[in-house]
Amino acid sequence: MRTVDEWKAALRAALKEAMRTRSTQASAVLRELLAAIDNAEAPDMRVAPTAVGDVFAGSAGGLGHGEVPRLALTPEAVQAVIDRELQERRDAVALYEKLGKQDEASAVKAQLDVLLAL
Repeated sequence: MRTVDEWKAALRAALKEAMRTRSTQASAVLRELLAAIDNAEAPDMRVAPTAVGDVFAGSAGGLGHGEVPRLALTPEAVQAVIDRELQERRDAVALYEKLGKQDEASAVKAQLDVLLAL
């Protein structure tokens, strides 16, 4: 299984190639996947320092004091994000086909194929 850094490097390389070849479907889905991974790394704001009132309004009390480290994902967590993105696209393809919207279904299938090739 790939590490988190290997996943990100592979996705960025694939995005660079998709942009070079001007593949709009591939670049869109790769951007979405990278954003989903970044969102999964967002810090839990429940552990953020509390604001103090005597420095700046809403500040946490000094330079760097309000910093909260990003979450460190495991390779399994990254795989779960990828699996969720795959499932969302499979569901969308099924829905579009059920509604008789073949153009939209084929566009989402192209995105699904990009994700499956990773």
